[in-house]
Amino acid sequence: MRSRLRLASALVMLAFVLCHLSAHATLIISPDFAESVLAAVMRPWRSDAGTVLLLTAFFVHYGNALWSLYARRSLRLMRWEWTQLLLGLCIPLLLCMHLSSTRIAEVASDVDTSYPYVLVRHWVLAPPLAALQIALVCTVWAHACIGIHFWLRTKLWYAAWRPALTMVALMLPTLALAGYVAAGNHFIREAERDPEFAGRTFEEAKSPPEVIAASARFAGRIALVHLGLVGFVLVARRVRRWLHERREPPILTHASGQRVPIVDGATVLELLRDHGIPHASVCGGRARCTTCRVHVSRGLESLPPAGPLEAQALARIGATHGIRLACQVRPTAELSVTPLLAADATAADGYVRGGLEGSERLVTVMFVDLRGSTRLGEAKLPYDVLFILNRFFLEMNRAIQATRGHYSQFTGDGLMALYGLEADDPAVGPADALRGAREMLMRVEQLNRELRHELPHPLQIGIGIHYSEAIVGMMGPPRSMIVTAIGDTVNTAARLESLTKDYNCTIVISRRAAEVAGLDLAGRSFHEAAVKGKTQSVQFLALQEVPAAA
Repeated sequence: MRSRLRLASALVMLAFVLCHLSAHATLIISPDFAESVLAAVMRPWRSDAGTVLLLTAFFVHYGNALWSLYARRSLRLMRWEWTQLLLGLCIPLLLCMHLSSTRIAEVASDVDTSYPYVLVRHWVLAPPLAALQIALVCTVWAHACIGIHFWLRTKLWYAAWRPALTMVALMLPTLALAGYVAAGNHFIREAERDPEFAGRTFEEAKSPPEVIAASARFAGRIALVHLGLVGFVLVARRVRRWLHERREPPILTHASGQRVPIVDGATVLELLRDHGIPHASVCGGRARCTTCRVHVSRGLESLPPAGPLEAQALARIGATHGIRLACQVRPTAELSVTPLLAADATAADGYVRGGLEGSERLVTVMFVDLRGSTRLGEAKLPYDVLFILNRFFLEMNRAIQATRGHYSQFTGDGLMALYGLEADDPAVGPADALRGAREMLMRVEQLNRELRHELPHPLQIGIGIHYSEAIVGMMGPPRSMIVTAIGDTVNTAARLESLTKDYNCTIVISRRAAEVAGLDLAGRSFHEAAVKGKTQSVQFLALQEVPAAA
């Protein structure tokens, strides 16, 4: 609930800021035109309901910020988190003078806070206020943009929209400040031409010197209250830590062997950061990205069940038993954890399904090889070969996706696919793999028809399928990791695929895979072949086509 309130209150205040800056941008045209625009866009906010909504959003967001500062057990934050936090704490200090001289003065003293009054006060009466206002706009906008970016970066559609949103994020404050400066220069020139212009403007706005002085005093009180609240939170944090250090705490054991004392109320992510142990957290610990996921190998029974946010995030990635989010788990007893993603994981890594970070599991491995690719290279130009191969891999990938498989990797003129990864029962993998093989053969026939004028000879493929235990997970160099498998099962599937040449057939499937797939094996003769590195041979079927029952 607190997370939702934080986001909702932020969006309400952002809507207010957007309306305000949009009106300021029209100052480039003229102050009179901007005044009419400001009256239109701010009318909802000046109503009783709009005022209550805005004040509620501010106090909810401000109170949440102070509580978050207190609740954090560690202030070892990422750079963007520190930047957003410090900018947010600076906003009340920069805002207090503007707030007391406009909305509060309007309500308390019936001051007409139109553009002429505000701009003359900022640019003619007290120019430092203009610099303060510019700093306020930049600070509020930077704080909002950081929050929006790190909220949306975990969304799949954000990458496509990011350039357009960045353009808006740069243009709106630039235009608003350009209008503010242009209008300020206009009123400075007016004041230089007419020495009584400033006094007349304040008189028309019903803002005598005592009202201006009172608003300044009120702004000072707001600033002192804000600084006092922040100081109180920091002192409370220190007292809490002192009380904790007097007790013997339980220990959190990291997979690296490092042992960390557990602080009451601290999340695993905060404990690791506080002791300088790198750990992924793209969203900053808000249960959005799932990159901080860990496997709890000891102490899982002492943890409370996952809360709504964590449960929703874990369900989204299909997390298996023992996987929790380090940003949400607050241990109170001995705990051992293993990070499941690299410390420099990206938002895209957060979409990898749970349990694929590295585990031994049953899986169906399929190898597909394109026959005669060497002759194809001899007969065609390199660009033509690339075109044909890209079409081939595209169609094979579509066949795999259509039959619930996972395109794992390609090897020159072949590829490897995994079946049963995301199924509740991995035993469905062999049947899906056979359906995938049928789909591939159909697509190869279609390619042969479409490219008959480009091909020196029809495309042919060989397919090997095996079902057994393998180590499945994210593997490869940083930033280029893929979900794949290693082990005897992979070697066996590759060996079976190579046997399609020896037996002049299209598909070779191991006996175990055929049995699990539910094929009718009555009357079928099995062959045997040795697999490099294994003492036992593997039994298999050599097929020209996928059986109709598959």
